[in-house]
Amino acid sequence: MKITIFELEEWERQAFERLRERHDVALLDRPLTARTAAEHADAEAVSTFIYSRLDRTVLEQLPRLKLIATRSTGYDHIDLDYCEQHDVTVCNVPTYGDSTVAEHVFALLLTLSHKMDQAIDRTRKGDFSPRGLQGFDLQGKTFGVIGTGSIGRHAIRIARGFGMEVIGCDVKPDEEAAAQLGFTYVGMDELLRRADVISLHVPSTPKTRHLLSHEQFEQMKQCAIIINTSRGDVIDSQALVRGLAEGKVCGAGLDVLPEEPVIREEAELLRSVYERKHNLDALLADHVLIRLRNVVVTPHSAFNTREAVSRILETTVANIESYVQGEGQNIVNRAAAAP
Repeated sequence: MKITIFELEEWERQAFERLRERHDVALLDRPLTARTAAEHADAEAVSTFIYSRLDRTVLEQLPRLKLIATRSTGYDHIDLDYCEQHDVTVCNVPTYGDSTVAEHVFALLLTLSHKMDQAIDRTRKGDFSPRGLQGFDLQGKTFGVIGTGSIGRHAIRIARGFGMEVIGCDVKPDEEAAAQLGFTYVGMDELLRRADVISLHVPSTPKTRHLLSHEQFEQMKQCAIIINTSRGDVIDSQALVRGLAEGKVCGAGLDVLPEEPVIREEAELLRSVYERKHNLDALLADHVLIRLRNVVVTPHSAFNTREAVSRILETTVANIESYVQGEGQNIVNRAAAAP
């Protein structure tokens, strides 16, 4: 089988070496894009990460494709309808960094609560004045978790360790987990009214798109803090900018943005302006958010510890090998798993 692995760092290559024993394997550091897809028309299996968007324009240039092994939990960057129509199997990495992402939630939150980025920047310039750096305690605050799956529960454990009261909201409440971890399920409206800090842990779906928009920001208590390590489009970035400007939201920690793939590459930005394929209002809002002093933005790096990435690589190789053996694992669509 011809297998092409994209977006690899040098140290990650070793994980895929064992596939060379039975397959023709190409290891590349660049993403798979519409501009380069034709160069890989012979690929029967591809593995990509978060910078490759596998829409129809890309997939149509891969006529021999049978398997997509995404090195992520989310698969909203893949055109599943196309894959169903052309019998392309898609598999993911369902768990790899639950604690890793939850820890990043509190890295963002502590940066905001202690104004760490501003303090570090100031002292590097030789200014040791504490003026303007007053923060706030986490102890005693109410931590609202939207989405109490595995990552959300890890975040709850950490929040409880800080002495925070925790409330959660989920389409499928797990009262046993709530009793074990010491949090209470409430409705979405109540969570918005009560939470000092709101942390999002939901997938990107049509139902979660703009889960937090103007209406939801209006319901929040004054000076709420928003943390998002899930997907960029679950927050309406224009509504968030407005909330920050009006003081309804006092700070935001964001590891994801709606138009982050476009921001990442100037070439993509120029093409989006010309072809109008992206939401330019959201793109502008993203740029505003990046520059606000009470907003901390990281480059979709919540997952990025050596331990978590090693788990991603191990599972991805196992996904490919399972598919080749006619079994299949971690399949997210209905295409046949057998080659």
